[in-house]
Amino acid sequence: MRVMKFLFKFAVYFILITVAWVGIYAFVPPPITATMIMDENGVTKDWTSFSDISPNMARAVIAAEDSKFCSHNGFDTEAIQKAIERNAQGGRIRGGSTISQQVAKNAFLWQGGGFFRKGLEAYFTFLIETIWSKKRIMEVYLNIAETGIGTYGVQAGAQRYFNKDAKDLTQIEAARIAAALPLPKKRAVNGASGFTARYGNTIAARINVVRNEKLDSCIYK
Repeated sequence: MRVMKFLFKFAVYFILITVAWVGIYAFVPPPITATMIMDENGVTKDWTSFSDISPNMARAVIAAEDSKFCSHNGFDTEAIQKAIERNAQGGRIRGGSTISQQVAKNAFLWQGGGFFRKGLEAYFTFLIETIWSKKRIMEVYLNIAETGIGTYGVQAGAQRYFNKDAKDLTQIEAARIAAALPLPKKRAVNGASGFTARYGNTIAARINVVRNEKLDSCIYK
């Protein structure tokens, strides 16, 4: 009986605390993340409001990471199923995470896998999709995503790679940053070659598709 009572109280406090946490981040920039804390290379970041980030950048990450960002509820079941099928064939493990899931992981949790962490990720994804707007999800993503060694957010990335503000990024510059996002410590933004260069060019072309087909309609009216 005591155990059940303890578990009930724990569940109630957990829900109250996490809902409050997510609610605060709906208005307040996340000051730091677990990924930043554990980064041995230090942290360079510069929070920038969504209105001061080039639409090319948001469209580039939609093109590269999550084309259904505006239409799903945080989970892309088709992408998850395809990832499961690919992973069953062996080779490098690939995920099917949406931008919302990545924000849940980056803002509230830690890197790495495991069912426990993935379960928490799903829970926080549900919360941010319920409490935040899509624009806020994108804003947080573009500000806390790792864009290079010890570099977080597209403003810091734009300054590092192109010596300009995020609001002035061209399509190809935004595409190059987006191409490096999955492996920011290994993929070069400046002087990109091989796969990264080809992928960046592909993303740059897809930016037009995102704009023309209004795949960004939830963040740009």
